[in-house]
Amino acid sequence: MQLDLHAHSIKSDDGRAKVQNYCQWIAAKNIPIDGFVLTEHRQFDHESDYSPLAKQYGLTILKGAEVETEYGHVLVFGVTPALQEAFDFSNIHLHLADVLAACDAHGAIAAPCHPGRKRVGMAAHLEEFGVPDGVRIVEVLNGGSRENEDAIAQSMADDLNYLGIGGSDAHIVSQIGRCATEFNAQIDNEAMLVEALRGGDFKAIKVDLTAT
Repeated sequence: MQLDLHAHSIKSDDGRAKVQNYCQWIAAKNIPIDGFVLTEHRQFDHESDYSPLAKQYGLTILKGAEVETEYGHVLVFGVTPALQEAFDFSNIHLHLADVLAACDAHGAIAAPCHPGRKRVGMAAHLEEFGVPDGVRIVEVLNGGSRENEDAIAQSMADDLNYLGIGGSDAHIVSQIGRCATEFNAQIDNEAMLVEALRGGDFKAIKVDLTAT
């Protein structure tokens, strides 16, 4: 099963795509992914119900979040009401240690994203803050990466023995599905996604869009 683990809709301040338009684009272009996770910036979108769209288009549509820490941006999967009470998702000065501890306590997963990116990626802050405890998974393939950002991410993951995930970081419709994460398990909801990530049986992939 291939899921794009990093996408943004108009719920994010810089997102320009409606979720329905992502679904339509995937169908129209025959993009070979089975679904995507909406990781809106500095929030968890608890209001939107995408199950009708998921059923209509035969896709798995899940929700997560992207928060900001001193080590850069971090994807959070498995968000619950209790986790939302544990820290302020809108705070742009979160401590990664606090995010990791809260996720561990509430059955969620935190994964630094685009870690090879300047300023907002984890690799840029290792010299200043050191290697953080508790990171197990990082995003090594990002559809919005430039130059050698993914190479830096992969090198960091190799050096620190991290598992790697992939996501498009889509903000506009045509970006969805550029990168994804391939799982051997079937994933139908956020709890199953967390279980699969904890299991470690997955790999980051660049999606073949040449036939679209």
